[in-house]
Amino acid sequence: MKARYIRVSTSNQNTERQLVKKHPNEALFIDVISGTIPFKERPKGKELFDEIEKGLVNYISVHSIDRLGRNLFDILSTLEILYEKKVNLKVDNLGIESLVNEKPNHAFKLIISVMANIAEMERESLLERQREGIAIAKAKGVYKGRVKGSVESDKDVLERYKNVIKHLKNGQSLRNTATLCEVSLGTVQKVKTIFFKKNL
Repeated sequence: MKARYIRVSTSNQNTERQLVKKHPNEALFIDVISGTIPFKERPKGKELFDEIEKGLVNYISVHSIDRLGRNLFDILSTLEILYEKKVNLKVDNLGIESLVNEKPNHAFKLIISVMANIAEMERESLLERQREGIAIAKAKGVYKGRVKGSVESDKDVLERYKNVIKHLKNGQSLRNTATLCEVSLGTVQKVKTIFFKKNL
């Protein structure tokens, strides 16, 4: 069976319906999750691996290599599992496949290593720019982070972390929500406690 793995960071109601039309001969596995979450820890990533273990999937397509992850080690670990199980991976935007005559494609390995490394560097660069922006805002006195030692009301917490509530409502785990919203696990737990207390 052929499968297509898709990862998006935010939910889109029409995503699956649109993709079924474009890829009618592929089973779709769609994760709404951050690329920083290891592939094997994602709900649909796990499901896809289960199908591979059962021998039901032998060919996977992805649009680009960063759909598998933003971390070079995680991407290469996922590829090793696919090689082990003799599952062919096609990366659409590169037009290459991981296996040639059921043997590892060495050109694929080289290109994917470079692409995965670039994806990881871009992610680190983005985070560094965010940190620099916050430092500059603090220096100018315009940073809107909460004053240390101050206490937010429950209403303020729910207002401030609407995105956290949205992901929790969509069924994301506490850890995934923390990653998606770039907040601490403790913050997500606090928001969840307040939200469910208010909605009992």
